[in-house]
Amino acid sequence: MAEGGKLLLVDDDPRLRNMLVRYLEGQGFAIHAVADGVQMDRHLEREHYDLLLLDVLMPGEDGFAICRRLRDAGSPLPIIMLTARGDLPDRVKGLEVGADDYLPKPFEPRELVARIRAVLRRVAETVTVAPAPGNIAFGPFTLALDTRVLWRGDQRLALTDTEFSLLHALASHPWQPLSRDRLLNMTHDQEEIPGPRGIDVFVSRLRRIIEEDPAQPCYLQTVWGRGYVFVPDGDDRERP
Repeated sequence: MAEGGKLLLVDDDPRLRNMLVRYLEGQGFAIHAVADGVQMDRHLEREHYDLLLLDVLMPGEDGFAICRRLRDAGSPLPIIMLTARGDLPDRVKGLEVGADDYLPKPFEPRELVARIRAVLRRVAETVTVAPAPGNIAFGPFTLALDTRVLWRGDQRLALTDTEFSLLHALASHPWQPLSRDRLLNMTHDQEEIPGPRGIDVFVSRLRRIIEEDPAQPCYLQTVWGRGYVFVPDGDDRERP
């Protein structure tokens, strides 16, 4: 394995692919580059990758659709999206479909390397962190703190590192309204989450995973003007 990790780049611009391959190899990464989602699927079937660099604006299946498809299939592969559309709504959309980070073009290659290393570092920390004893059970779910896995009965549900950290923070403080700022500090993922409002994006992602009706959440409820509260039994009793 290369010193920096093994990367897969998906971008339809051959000049950018060649430039990034040369630069990232020079930074200690092993990297393969492909032009579209079809070629990406072939590589993912054959090999393990530590991180996916994914362009958004591509003919056919675009990056948003690819990211959503991977997450719907349960893939925990870290994803950094690369796009000329750097407006905040597009960045939020990227996070909503499951990206771990989002970098607008044009970008400095050094910044891309910093983003890659930050995401890989967060992933490594989830593997090497000392096991936390016990589980948190709610409804049909079990949040296993030692393995950092969410179960629904016998079904393992894929969570990104930030999704797990946020759910753990909320579930560890049942019935306590937690502000966005406090949740941001508790997740230790400020680099990934674009400010306190980015918490809303990740709460929405968690609701799509655990709520029967994400539009009418039972477990992750909004406390207007204060933030969010975890309701372990999913009912509507009065909250503090």
